[in-house]
Amino acid sequence: MNQQKQNGNIIAIITMFFLFAMISFVTNLAAPFGTIWKNQYAGANTLGMMGNMMNFLAYLFMGIPSGNMLVKIGYKKTALIAMAVGFIGLFIQYISSLFGADIDVFNLGEYAIKMNFIIYLLGAFVCGFCVCMLNTVVNPMLNLLGGGGNKGNQLIQAGGALNSLSGTLTPLLVGALIGSVTPQTAMSDVAPLLFIAMGVFVSAFIALSFIAIPEPHLRKAGHEKEKFSHSPWNFRHTVLGVIGIFVYVGIEIGIPGTLNFYLADPTEKGAGLLANGAAIGGAIAAIYWLLMLVGRSASSVISGKVATRTQLIVVSATAICFILIAIFTPKEITVSMPGYSVENGFEMASVPVSALFLVLCGLCTSIMWGGIFNLAVEGLGKYTAQASGIFMMMVVGGGIFPLLQQFISDAVGYMASYWLIIALLAYLLFYGLVGCKNVNKDIPVE
Repeated sequence: MNQQKQNGNIIAIITMFFLFAMISFVTNLAAPFGTIWKNQYAGANTLGMMGNMMNFLAYLFMGIPSGNMLVKIGYKKTALIAMAVGFIGLFIQYISSLFGADIDVFNLGEYAIKMNFIIYLLGAFVCGFCVCMLNTVVNPMLNLLGGGGNKGNQLIQAGGALNSLSGTLTPLLVGALIGSVTPQTAMSDVAPLLFIAMGVFVSAFIALSFIAIPEPHLRKAGHEKEKFSHSPWNFRHTVLGVIGIFVYVGIEIGIPGTLNFYLADPTEKGAGLLANGAAIGGAIAAIYWLLMLVGRSASSVISGKVATRTQLIVVSATAICFILIAIFTPKEITVSMPGYSVENGFEMASVPVSALFLVLCGLCTSIMWGGIFNLAVEGLGKYTAQASGIFMMMVVGGGIFPLLQQFISDAVGYMASYWLIIALLAYLLFYGLVGCKNVNKDIPVE
């Protein structure tokens, strides 16, 4: 019986690892897919980032309900619902490649918005519900399957590594399928990726359906919810931390998303890469996510000796320096970076040196989420679970700020749009220096 339970846990762990990777895969499809829609709408960066916006907008609606689902129906059923929703969302995106390209819905300024674009945005929104629920489930479920403690944390770190690896491969794979983006490039060109993703969701759904998952936090019948005299909103450092998460996700998504658009843009406004711009942009954006994996690994090694607050201060200041260099360096100054050619595969590509410094920001952003979260829940005690739902809701910043950045880039240029990122990083620097201090220690938390 114990051997059977152990084998079931191994299968469940592997399934959760796949889902951890799928979170990043589904999320990171939005930016490279955006290059397709951007070019179908005459280079409108704002429209290109709308899929990403819809993906993250779902967090605003689903953040707290997904936490409530864990309590009411448990980890397993929540995960199964998430996978079903994810399959539906990806299928809707696939439908956008088959239908509606010749149907005008409404005019937005100079652009005639087509039905297929509306369908795609609906699919991205539905996928957002999926990844929000999975984010709520996967971390505690892996910790549970590991038995908590060091083993549970080890499983979470392993899942996080796969998450980063998936984030690395996604823009690379999309770029390889697209090659050079033209107004004729369509969602049908990336349909194989959608089929793979749907297949993984179906396989994971079937596997998890037959696995017994312990549900110690499932609310018992007749059990009354404890009433608290305060809430996370009564803690200044938590409120500022909630804003920090809102800001951080915009930074994490905005840096590589806009870089991808910049490198894929063959016009004078872009980086000037006339051939395979989307493939090269996808490969270089992939390095950003790879460096996030490196940064997370390094942080796990030094965290025992270097305080979280110190790490947040250092990486925020360093990222500001990197982006300032990127903004003020002329694009005529180039550097060779690993790229991708449809004809020749992997090869070195000459790109503006600004791309190098933007990619290096991945080392900095890698530890910000964990750092902000740890500082924001310090001293919360029994209010921590309630705060977690609020944090998940604030992931919507990953849709709002990149969209705002694309609006700025349409108006004044790609590099100038990174001043928004500097302002957001300045807030995180403030939070690390001042805002993270708990000034409400008089509130009982036990």
